[in-house]
Amino acid sequence: MKISQPKPFTIEAGKRAVLLLHGFTGNSADVRMLGRFLEKKGYSSHAPHMKGHGVPPEELVQTGPEDWWDDVLAGYHLLKEAGHEEIAVAGLSLGGVFSLKLGYTLPVKGIIPMCAPMYIKSEEVMYQGVLEYARKYKRYEKKSKEQIETEMKDFEKTPMDTLKALQELNKEVRNNIDMIYAPTFVVQARNDEMINTDSANIIHDAVESDKKKLKWYEESGHIITLDKERDQLHQDVYAFLEELDWNE
Repeated sequence: MKISQPKPFTIEAGKRAVLLLHGFTGNSADVRMLGRFLEKKGYSSHAPHMKGHGVPPEELVQTGPEDWWDDVLAGYHLLKEAGHEEIAVAGLSLGGVFSLKLGYTLPVKGIIPMCAPMYIKSEEVMYQGVLEYARKYKRYEKKSKEQIETEMKDFEKTPMDTLKALQELNKEVRNNIDMIYAPTFVVQARNDEMINTDSANIIHDAVESDKKKLKWYEESGHIITLDKERDQLHQDVYAFLEELDWNE
């Protein structure tokens, strides 16, 4: 069954812009509500789609961090080309890791990493996450139970080089976050089941910015942008953005 794929989105609402980055196995829907909220507050946003996401899982494992970084950079430059001189970046999970990488690579106004891993609990946890994503995607395609089981057996034989590359990306970013001087708001869900939550402390402590803060959300899980404290998160992100030294 052909299913409609989630698409990147761009919302024009004002001169100030925010690049919104989804997580590993996620898609732009993860950050759409945040984009809509910011629109009402006069902020433009763009959420790119990283290669291999929102498509069959067999395609996801053929991609890796270099492909996704290219998509992040393309999203940043799309906002620049649209006339947005000043760009903040907010990212969920893997998107949070890339928001930090962007922070020491290109000029950004502010950085909001949300549930961003600096190291993964284990490769097995990540592997199980990929399998869960694959199964869910195949159910979404309305495939029969028998077909799903057959395809999953084949999928489990696929080399998961992507997971090792993700570990390397986390390590690379962790070793460079002391080069971040942009204001940073670290967001972490207390009930995060996917990552080691001490990552939030590592980010907060290592970033060199004079303006940095860490907030724990006591009732939320890993996909914090869609969880029960999302309205509070929206307000907190907006408050942080308003404190930045925008030129206009």
